[in-house]
Amino acid sequence: MKKYAFGVDLGGTTVKMGLFETNGDLLDTWEIPTRTENDGENILPDIAAAVEKKLAEKEISKLDVEGIGIGVPGPVGSDGTVYKCVNLGWDIFNVAQRMETLTGLKTKAGNDANVAALGEMWQGGGRGYKNIVMVTLGTGVGGGIIINEHILAGATGAAGEIGHIPMLDDEEEQCGCGKKGCLEQYGSATGVVTLAKRYLAAHEGQETKLSSFEKLTAKDVFDCAKEDDAAALAVVEQFGQLLGKGLASIACVVNPEAFVVGGGLSKAGDILMEVVRKYFRQYAFHASRETEFKAATLSNNAGIYGGVRMVLE
Repeated sequence: MKKYAFGVDLGGTTVKMGLFETNGDLLDTWEIPTRTENDGENILPDIAAAVEKKLAEKEISKLDVEGIGIGVPGPVGSDGTVYKCVNLGWDIFNVAQRMETLTGLKTKAGNDANVAALGEMWQGGGRGYKNIVMVTLGTGVGGGIIINEHILAGATGAAGEIGHIPMLDDEEEQCGCGKKGCLEQYGSATGVVTLAKRYLAAHEGQETKLSSFEKLTAKDVFDCAKEDDAAALAVVEQFGQLLGKGLASIACVVNPEAFVVGGGLSKAGDILMEVVRKYFRQYAFHASRETEFKAATLSNNAGIYGGVRMVLE
């Protein structure tokens, strides 16, 4: 094993990059802009140039670099092929091969959520486990599945899209993916606000602090629930019931040792974890009922850690 490796987390606005020692020590992080003009033709050359610049700055030879691991915001097959990435302007092509041509360094590529999950398994909240599901609760519900320390990508890189598990057949509003009734519509920060507004509309006149907010947020709902506000507690219960049920479905398929929960909404803390765990155990198959729930710890660095872990496989 060579001494150094690069982790790259490619976002729609910025590219986060990290220089690591292959034992997992993070030596340096920096960002470059994501130039999406002209169908994103400059993105990979810009990353390659940033790698070259860092090598020169640190006086590191490519002979001492194990490679580059890159997380991409779109479906990526196990061979590094991106199956279209609309927000970058990319069609179908092999990102790993293109980066290897540009840099002369071994490159691995994967979906950004899956790569972040790999990072959490390696050096974060999933450390010590070989089989985890990363659950990212933010504006949407993201996921990444790690089986026997490897990313489960699926046939077209779409494995781990847990936010689009169908939950409710009678949903009238459309999810961002075009379907109706997805887990993301209830288990995300946006979903909590939706559930709260529906609860308030159905219980008009009930005394609750939730009615006092000009622009209600998911944090407001959980903060009120911590103060024993009855309406907020009811919304949190419904959120937990739907998310717990969705995760129980996932456990029936992949049987993880742990769910590693991250994203902005996870900052609600114990109240969130406890209600989700309660309903998960209610719905889970008996052999999966004791699956652990762990908090993610790497925050925005999970993707660059996971990129390096891919290279080490």
